[in-house]
Amino acid sequence: MEEPLCCCEYVDRRGRRNHLAACCCDCEELDDGCDRWLTCRSLPPGALERIADTIADRLRVPWFSGAVKINVSLVPPLVLLPVFLHVAALHFLLGLIILTSLPVVVLWYYYLTHRRKERTLFFLSLGLFSLGYMYYVFLREVVPRGHVEHSQVVTLTCGLILMLAALSRAKKDPGYLPIPAGNEKPSHQGLHNKTIRGSSGGLHGISGAASSRAVNGEAKGYCSMSAEQPAGVKKDWCTKCQLVRPARAGHCRLCGRCVRRLDHHCVWINSCVGEQNHQAFILALSFFMLTSVYGITLTLHTICRGRSLFVALFYCPGAYSDYSSALSFTCVWYCAIVTAGMGYILLIQLLNISYNVTEREARLALRDNTGRRLLGGLVIDTGQYNRGLLCNWGHFLSLGASPPQRSAEDIV
Repeated sequence: MEEPLCCCEYVDRRGRRNHLAACCCDCEELDDGCDRWLTCRSLPPGALERIADTIADRLRVPWFSGAVKINVSLVPPLVLLPVFLHVAALHFLLGLIILTSLPVVVLWYYYLTHRRKERTLFFLSLGLFSLGYMYYVFLREVVPRGHVEHSQVVTLTCGLILMLAALSRAKKDPGYLPIPAGNEKPSHQGLHNKTIRGSSGGLHGISGAASSRAVNGEAKGYCSMSAEQPAGVKKDWCTKCQLVRPARAGHCRLCGRCVRRLDHHCVWINSCVGEQNHQAFILALSFFMLTSVYGITLTLHTICRGRSLFVALFYCPGAYSDYSSALSFTCVWYCAIVTAGMGYILLIQLLNISYNVTEREARLALRDNTGRRLLGGLVIDTGQYNRGLLCNWGHFLSLGASPPQRSAEDIV
């Protein structure tokens, strides 16, 4: 029987038992990379990825049942965000450069991970740590000045707790479709020669599609919504999950699963937004907007006394008179930039709900040139599920409800 791991031991990515003390030993990829760099030779394809994988595998902390691996994407926000904000508070020009470059760096990293089709905790950790650090700066630098009442602190804290509760709910199952047992990939010839109704997997997919249409509020009896039957096997058959997708479901290439009424994969929650968590996602965005705007207002009224909110945001002569005020003012601008981005996301989401269209459907409509651009291109109306403002919002508020029982004749 193999001995249990001590607190500093772990099993590496190659399945071998290793120790934290040997983290710098037997690193062939790094040694070869350094040799090539010293001799001015180019690295072979994939060398940087292998070096990064090795470093990520050996970056661990001791734990009771063995050393625990640290996700590398969690480290940059925890280290760089406080450093950047404190440096930006030293001078107005430094703040202008750093606060301008931060969104550019975040967008660049987003497109990098999106192109590589990788899931990352960077954005989730950045969002959560930003919330925690802004709240810490507010309690440490703003509240002691005596211009913020205790009831206002309690209100801000409650808004933060409600936002985190909604975020926790949005992180749960977005509505993953169950993977069929066996999951054997049929041949391409079988797909061309057999219809869906000719297989048990097809019958399961069709019944699942009918149930999903009832859940989505598109079944008969709710504002006269009805979903069209799938055009064929190729349209609804997912080659990755090996199942027939119901109406409005989609496959997320980052999660590797099919999701009911897939809207999009949100990097800020590191999960898909689908039928089961779309409402919680909207709640989290709404609570964030309200809490952030409220915190910005309290801070500006404290460090820029006697000025209105918008005037104080752009003109606050005493903001850099002392380091505490400068740090608070820098954090206000950081919050304002993040709030503007999240406000745009919330606006698009509310418009899409009003027209009963998902981000995925809008993207496909643009690709196939089957949708209409409305409100200056902010929303793409496909016209397929739009049944009016009230019915569309009623449909959204009914997401996740238990599907009604339907007879076999209705399904067929």
